[in-house]
Amino acid sequence: MADGAALSSVLGLVLFALTMAASVDKANYDARERWMKSAQDYLKQTLESEINTKVAKNIVLFIGDGMGLSTVTAGRIRKGQLKGNTGEEEVLSWEEFANTALSKTYNTDRMVADSAGTATAYHCGVKANFETIGIDSTGVFADCESSIGAEIDSMFNWALLGGKSVGFVTTSRVTHASPSPLYAHSASRYWEGDFDKPANASKCKDIAAQLIDDFPGNKAQVILGGGRRAFMPNTMQDPEYPEENGRRNDSRNLVREWMEQKTNIEKKNAAYVFDRSGFDDVDPRTTDYLLGLFEPSHMRFESQRNSGNFDEPSLAEMTSKAIQILQKNRRGFYLFVESSNIDIAHHESRGRNALDGVLALDDAVGEARKLTSVADTLLVVSADHSHVFNIGGYPYRGMDILGSAEDPSDIDGMPYPILTYGNGPGYNSAFSTPSGRQNLTGVDTTAESYIQQSAVPLTWETHGGEDVAVYATGPMSHLFHGVIEQNYIAHALSYAACIGPNKDHCLAKPEPETKENLGNLLSTSLATVIALVATWCILA
Repeated sequence: MADGAALSSVLGLVLFALTMAASVDKANYDARERWMKSAQDYLKQTLESEINTKVAKNIVLFIGDGMGLSTVTAGRIRKGQLKGNTGEEEVLSWEEFANTALSKTYNTDRMVADSAGTATAYHCGVKANFETIGIDSTGVFADCESSIGAEIDSMFNWALLGGKSVGFVTTSRVTHASPSPLYAHSASRYWEGDFDKPANASKCKDIAAQLIDDFPGNKAQVILGGGRRAFMPNTMQDPEYPEENGRRNDSRNLVREWMEQKTNIEKKNAAYVFDRSGFDDVDPRTTDYLLGLFEPSHMRFESQRNSGNFDEPSLAEMTSKAIQILQKNRRGFYLFVESSNIDIAHHESRGRNALDGVLALDDAVGEARKLTSVADTLLVVSADHSHVFNIGGYPYRGMDILGSAEDPSDIDGMPYPILTYGNGPGYNSAFSTPSGRQNLTGVDTTAESYIQQSAVPLTWETHGGEDVAVYATGPMSHLFHGVIEQNYIAHALSYAACIGPNKDHCLAKPEPETKENLGNLLSTSLATVIALVATWCILA
């Protein structure tokens, strides 16, 4: 009996092992087939895709400020993990676009760019010097005189002259480096208000004043972001923070001037809002102009905008309302949307906040896709520059992207984070460990307050110099391919929309083959044949 029981037990183990082996083989086969099928499906989709050569009636350019490829990848993983998945397999909304390119981001005088020079490139089509706004490279940083005569037009100029409506949405100050080259010309990105300018720059108007006073800024139908301190006199109390005042020294109330110009002189239906309540009350169907300034400085991080006393619209909500206002123009529109908190968080080495900014942009792009048609709207997503932000170690699939790598360091024996920075405030030589590195044992690296470790100590983390991606879908999106100079973006956009320096090809396009046009063509052809026959008869 004992031998029989033992034999039965052995047979049971063998059967279990064979069953497990078969199960593993089937799992491996299923996984192999899944990868084969997904690749074949994508190949078929690519082979069946068609190039859309129609004119782009509308254009929306999205910029993730500081959203380099490592930030895109980490954002994708974060998005998937928040859904309860491993994350790597997730897709961001713009990663479904058919066309991609790499953009070289350097300024004319710097290997690693700043946001002002890069924004001048993709808004105006001309590369520029570090920290200059809307001027070519003959303009020298902080030299007011050198900027006079160096001014260059932007996509706003071109779109407005083409009969389109224009607007912009940002989570930074509306006078900040990324949006301001759309409407301003300045030898310094820091001259956002008159209070920022030095005495020797008296001939140069501050950026906020240019937005309200001058073309094309004064024709922008949607302006949404932060930075109201540059629009209020220093004697005026902030509407949300009674302990703060505006900062203008010239006593101008630019918001009031804007409202008076739009409502009393231009007789337009205009609205100024400074919080979510006012924003929600705006009806895009009846609103011609919308100015929203939701903070004295930059808008809050995504995790903070609806907490405590803060109540601000999301980037997606602002994008949605902007499109609804602008799309009433039958000739189309040009909209710029920026998720600037990616960059702000990176400079502070707050990886979680930076990835939240990526997901906010993902939502905004998704909203734009719902409200527009790929048939007549060109959507482009890119970044102005990268950051020294890294994804490292050999973490297993599904490990928290905000957590530590799979094993501790083989040098100091301490855990290290998956996300790190090449430089920034995450370095602290005061740590009493042999390597001078913080021991992360027991530290919650997923907390919003956590500052990622960095290799070189700096007060603020810096930009990165590598190329950034460009993603495009819609009319003429195939113009974005290969490795491009960043200033090419403006030229491709204007060509697609038949505006600015690239509209002559549209004027020469043949008429569409409608029944009426075909009838005219046949009549003309018949008349030509009759004339030739008559001529032959006469000569004969």
